[in-house]
Amino acid sequence: MKAVLAIGIDPRFADLSAMPHLTTELIQSYLDAQIAALRERGYDPLSCLIDLGDTAEEVVTRALKTKRFDCIVIGAGLRKPDGLFLLFEKIINLVHRHAPDASICFNTQPADTVEAVQRWI
Repeated sequence: MKAVLAIGIDPRFADLSAMPHLTTELIQSYLDAQIAALRERGYDPLSCLIDLGDTAEEVVTRALKTKRFDCIVIGAGLRKPDGLFLLFEKIINLVHRHAPDASICFNTQPADTVEAVQRWI
């Protein structure tokens, strides 16, 4: 079974001002559905939701140390906002350091994580 780590901003910390059609609850439901869909397709997914920097590196490092991952998907909510560029950079380097053999992929929205993973494993 291929292990997948899904790293993203916890919806409680997301800046939804640029996406007024989304709510914290809706984003969380998309994330939960994507984890369930990965599981249904035979993957072993782990969701790793982070804050905007206070504990993000610690949380990601802890998750990366739980097992060997075949693929790590990094959410659009962490990559796209310009204000999170340095956090995104730190997370990429943690992934590189702790999971050098894992494929890295990116979703474009909370509802296309499965497709991102399937591109790489």
